Amino acid sequence: MATIGVILSGCGVYDGAEIQEAVLTLLALERGGVRTLAYAPNIEQHHVINHITGQEMPGQTRNVMVEAARIVRGAIHDLADFDAASVDALILPGGFGAAKNLSNLAFAGERATVHPSVAAAMQAVYAAGKPIGAICITPAVLALALKGKGIDLTIGDEKETADVIVSTGNRHIEKDETQIVIDKAHNIVSTPAYMCAANIATVAQGIEALVEEVVRRVHA
Repeated sequence: MATIGVILSGCGVYDGAEIQEAVLTLLALERGGVRTLAYAPNIEQHHVINHITGQEMPGQTRNVMVEAARIVRGAIHDLADFDAASVDALILPGGFGAAKNLSNLAFAGERATVHPSVAAAMQAVYAAGKPIGAICITPAVLALALKGKGIDLTIGDEKETADVIVSTGNRHIEKDETQIVIDKAHNIVSTPAYMCAANIATVAQGIEALVEEVVRRVHA
């Protein structure tokens, strides 16, 4: 049975992993007949957001790995222990945690950097020629980790983030949330999800298509 790694960035759209995107990814992988290994960096979140008000909660701290464990019923692994040889592909759901915890994209834009353990995981899987799926804002994180590769990616139609992708020496292709971009040469698949989506049903279409393509490439 194939094994696909999933990197999570916490729990909650505004300061962690986008829960619906993460669950849709995990469900599609289960239906695709593959084993899943979930990973997260064992670090503190950049900050904690009240998901009712959208405001920061001063004085509160949360751990990215501990929070991500909520989504996978405790079955989480420290990203510091990631070994590309243990997976056949890698998928990254979105959420602001990708831009705040996995990287500092939300604050630094084109000058952003990726957390070392996250960059190392993506670079190792890419170097091994294994498929990578990037959802929502994570194509921009991937672009930062794989600068100058000329990879075709999509984050939808949000110009500022698309410009970050282009600034890294990669390419942006505008798509909607039901669509995917397949870069055959680099073995990378991306979809915009909630970067431009209005509801969970249309997000599901894009994520299911992405997972299907990644699993197909694993078995190719």
